[in-house]
Amino acid sequence: MSQETEYTPPRVWTWKSESGGKFASINRPIAGPTHEKALPVGEHPFQLYSLATPNGVKAGIMFEELLALGHQGAEYDAWLINIGEGDQFGSGFVEANPNSKIPALMDHSTDTPTRVFESGSILLYLAEKFGELLPKEHVARTEALNWLFWQMGSAPFLGGGFGHFYSYAPVKLEYAIDRYTMETKRQLDVLNRHLAENRYLAGDAYSIADIATWAWYGQLVLGRLYDAAEFLQVQEYTHVRRWAEEIDARPAVLRGRMVNRTFGEPEMQLHERHDASDFETKTQDKLES
Repeated sequence: MSQETEYTPPRVWTWKSESGGKFASINRPIAGPTHEKALPVGEHPFQLYSLATPNGVKAGIMFEELLALGHQGAEYDAWLINIGEGDQFGSGFVEANPNSKIPALMDHSTDTPTRVFESGSILLYLAEKFGELLPKEHVARTEALNWLFWQMGSAPFLGGGFGHFYSYAPVKLEYAIDRYTMETKRQLDVLNRHLAENRYLAGDAYSIADIATWAWYGQLVLGRLYDAAEFLQVQEYTHVRRWAEEIDARPAVLRGRMVNRTFGEPEMQLHERHDASDFETKTQDKLES
């Protein structure tokens, strides 16, 4: 890097709202709402406010898996939060999640509605509420939680690190891309080594750890994130691909991927979900188990 292009940080940082990049218009250094906007509330106990990003699809998949297991109490309304338009900064959403990130969940089955935010917290909340998709035996439960929290701590290096600098940054910086590519490939190797000896992350049982991790790393090796499969040589991670393909074939995962999706193939988009019948006009042949 030449001296002419090297950046020297000022003594005091100041916010330049025109800094560029895909998400420059919604990124800001302060929290709180920017406008008054109440959240809609449907008829079901659970109200999900989301978008089908990797973090967002976790919640949709979880609900669809619970419904597939016969838990009618897990019926939910899924409302679209368009983060490109700043919906996450509306006053109602900030009340549901003061961090202004999707997904956010309101549970109206409790005496006072319970807010749940952070995708990993939503998965754990629902797993404990319905007694599903989290092993009950101590060692297996701990292993599932190990991997759930591994994903929550690791994915920012993949998304905000690699994904941002490789796909979204207004200027391609070799140092940043190399740094986060190295870390992303290291994380894939961590998963590959573990999955060489385990069907799922917590052993033989599919769990919330798989849902959380598949949403990021599974979709990455399946070629759905950042158009980076060739760049990252994802074919090297054969055990991650085996695991990702097995989870991808689950009908509840397909449905969950569709919920609050506004991009990609039109037949895979379900902007809002209020009833199971909403899927009937969407690739019904693919949804049959």
